[in-house]
Amino acid sequence: MLTIVTMLVLLFGVPWWLLVFSGQDWPTWVEATASGVFLAVLLSFPRLMMQGHGSRHQDWAARISDTTLGVIWVLFTCSILGNLVRLGLFLGGVDDPARSRIMDAAVVGVALVALLWGNHEAMKVSRVRRVDVTLPRLGAGLDGLRVVLLTDTHYGPINRARWSAGVVDVVNGLDADLVCHTGDIADGTAVERAEQAAPLGQVKAKLGRAYVTGNHEYFSEAQGWLDHMRELGWDDLHNRHIVISRDGASLVVAGVDDRTAASSGTPGHHTDHAAALAGADPNLPVLLLAHQPRQIDGAVAHGIDLQISGHTHGGQMWPFHYLVLTDQPVLQGLSRHSERTQLYTSRGTGFWGPPFRIFAPSEITLITLRSGR
Repeated sequence: MLTIVTMLVLLFGVPWWLLVFSGQDWPTWVEATASGVFLAVLLSFPRLMMQGHGSRHQDWAARISDTTLGVIWVLFTCSILGNLVRLGLFLGGVDDPARSRIMDAAVVGVALVALLWGNHEAMKVSRVRRVDVTLPRLGAGLDGLRVVLLTDTHYGPINRARWSAGVVDVVNGLDADLVCHTGDIADGTAVERAEQAAPLGQVKAKLGRAYVTGNHEYFSEAQGWLDHMRELGWDDLHNRHIVISRDGASLVVAGVDDRTAASSGTPGHHTDHAAALAGADPNLPVLLLAHQPRQIDGAVAHGIDLQISGHTHGGQMWPFHYLVLTDQPVLQGLSRHSERTQLYTSRGTGFWGPPFRIFAPSEITLITLRSGR
């Protein structure tokens, strides 16, 4: 609780102080009005977050609180960076209050542009990111296998059914052999988000469609999502695997539950690489679906060839990127973690919470697997 209170005080207090009381010499009524607005939003924010993201899932409250969080994060960041403007004006001989008022105008202007651009980036259908990955153990018959990765769709308080259909249209235009979804499918239960998830039933793939849970499923009846995806025609890789084959070559496609599954209290859910690979031919290459890049240690220990993940959102809103890296080994892209094991981390197809993406564009990933033979 102390950590949360401290974070909120900083998020709201820093821009309040820097924009209102740090040399601007505003009239008393301006200072009082601005202070009242900051205080009212600060006091209402925690309750709206609880109403929106607690057990009641009141979407109207979530929309307001999520947008507020995004706005105050950008304002906080721009307020701190605004001191560079103030320093430049000081060195240029501009005195207060003009110096601080110019800084305020710059901060508000940049924040507004960033928020408008970030909202556009978040709400539009994701761009396709194309990546080639060489797996030395992949048979020649599977050379050129096209794997489409979706992750972190986060169907939620903002109804994005049309966006979801647009994503599926893009996927179906990629001529995929295998389509994978590596979790955080929604914020809400399968019943609550059925309309937004429905287009996933229309995804086309020649050899298979596979899904694993992310951490957000464990806030929203994870087993219900596994059941629902199975009803939509997807293979739920709940600590298990399937095998896909073409032209005499085969690939094990395995999946594990999210690393938070065991602590969620959901019966029978936990990360279990051994169970996921049980019965698989050890001579075949393995593609592993695991929600978090942090699960790569288990992949290395079990000789996985390629793990595909999401979770990080690529940071979603700069400079949150740097906080993500305190918890995850990578932010986005292809990385190598042992002589055999590689990891691809998507920036995510959707967004969580604040409807903004700033310096972290979303993606639908087309991974083309290349044989080393």
